[in-house]
Amino acid sequence: MSTYRIIECPKCGEKIRIYANPVPTVDIIIQLKQGIVLIERKNPPIGLAIPGGFVDYGESVEDAARREAMEETGLEVRLIQQLGVYSDPRRDPRQHTISTVFIADSYGTPRAGDDAAKVSVFRIEEIPDNLVFDHSRILRDYCLFVRGKRSACPVSL
Repeated sequence: MSTYRIIECPKCGEKIRIYANPVPTVDIIIQLKQGIVLIERKNPPIGLAIPGGFVDYGESVEDAARREAMEETGLEVRLIQQLGVYSDPRRDPRQHTISTVFIADSYGTPRAGDDAAKVSVFRIEEIPDNLVFDHSRILRDYCLFVRGKRSACPVSL
């Protein structure tokens, strides 16, 4: 499979190679005393999701995770673990993304913002299994981590 495509410049006709690379994203499992924060997405695909989004050019994944958590939930977070990297090309129906998933602690009351229409807190045993993207799989992995049956990586600061 080719990782680039050729387009033609509309002004001069020169052939230009355009690379088609996966897009980096972050997802943040925000732990509150009451449970895990999930958002109801405002934009397609509509449904429950872990807060997260795209990494901006020039931004570290850690900074993107803190920014996305604040934008979508109004919560300042402390990143404590990197759960893993999820890269299945089918994980996002819009395009091929690669997500670095963080576990974070926070406190306070989350409020929906940015791409979140609604925000809710779920106890681990009550998390629905019909989340968008591959977020159900990510939360299954998180539950294994919480139970000591899966490892995670420390966050570089």
